Amino acid sequence: MSDDTQRPIIVKRIRKSAHGHHGGAWKIAYADFVTAMMAFFLLMWLLGSTARGDLVGIAEYFKTPLKVAMSGGSGSGDSSSVIKGGGQDLSRISGQVKKGASPEKKKTINLQAAKAEIAREEKAKLGELKSRLEKAIESSPTLKQFKKQLLLDITTEGLRIQIVDEQSRPMFASGSAVMKPYAQEILHEIGKVLNEVPNRINLSGHTDATPYSGGEGGYSNWELSADRANSSRRELIAGGMDDSKILRVVGLSSAVLFDKTDPINPINRRISIIVMNKQTEEAIRQDGIAPEAAASAQEVASAVGKPK
Repeated sequence: MSDDTQRPIIVKRIRKSAHGHHGGAWKIAYADFVTAMMAFFLLMWLLGSTARGDLVGIAEYFKTPLKVAMSGGSGSGDSSSVIKGGGQDLSRISGQVKKGASPEKKKTINLQAAKAEIAREEKAKLGELKSRLEKAIESSPTLKQFKKQLLLDITTEGLRIQIVDEQSRPMFASGSAVMKPYAQEILHEIGKVLNEVPNRINLSGHTDATPYSGGEGGYSNWELSADRANSSRRELIAGGMDDSKILRVVGLSSAVLFDKTDPINPINRRISIIVMNKQTEEAIRQDGIAPEAAASAQEVASAVGKPK
C-alpha cells in the first residue's frame, strides 16, 4: 500500500483572462458627431444673421474663387490678406477692400457702386422706353406717316425725343406758336407713352436762324421758341401726360442748331423732349444748370441719322 503522504501536491491555478475592452472608440465617434452637430447649428445661425449683401459676396466667391484670387479687384492690391483679392468685406465681388479701411472709405465705395447700379438700371429702362416708342411709331397710323420727323436717341441726360420740321410739313405756321393739327396728334400719342414712366421731362423749343420780322429788339426767335415749347407742353398734357412730370420748359431760339452748316435748314426748327435720368434731374434741381442740349449735328447724325 502506497503512502498517500508521499504523493506530490499539485495546485492548479486557473487564470481568468478578462475580455479586452474596445479602447473607447465609441466615445471618439460620439464626440465627432456632437462636434459636427455644433458646427451645423453654428452654420445655420450664421446664415440667419448674415446680411444679404454678405451672402451674395460669399456665393459669388465660391462660384469663381480662382478668378477673385488670381485677378483680384479694386482693393486686391491693398489687401493685407495672404490671398490676393482677399479681405474682410465679403460683400465685394470683384475684390476686397484693405483690412482696416476706414468706415468713411467703405461707405464712399458702397455709395459709388450703388449709384453706378442705379444709373445702369435707369439706362436700361430708358432703352426699353425708346423701344416701346419705336414700336408705337410703327404700329400707329398717326405716327408712322411722320416717322422721318421723329428722332430718338439716348444721351447722357436721358432719352431725347426730337420732333423736327420738314419743308413741306412744318409743326407750326411761319412765325407762329399755333400748332398744326397733325403735330398735336403726334404729341398726344407721345404723351400717353411718357406718362407710363416716373421720369421727369425737360422741354425745349428751337428755331432756325431766320430773323423774326419784328427784329431782335421786340418779339424775336427767343420768345417764339419759348411759346412753341409751351404749346408743346399743353399738347402733351392734353394727350394724357401728368402736368407734374414737366420740370422745365425753355426756348433756345437758334442757339443750338441741328444743322450747323445750314442755319436756315427747316430741320433746325424742332421741339426737343428729354426724358431725364436722375443725375440730370438732380443737377437741374440743385444747380439750375441747363442740360447738355448743345450736341453737334454730327454727333446727333451719327446716333440717329439725318432724316431724308
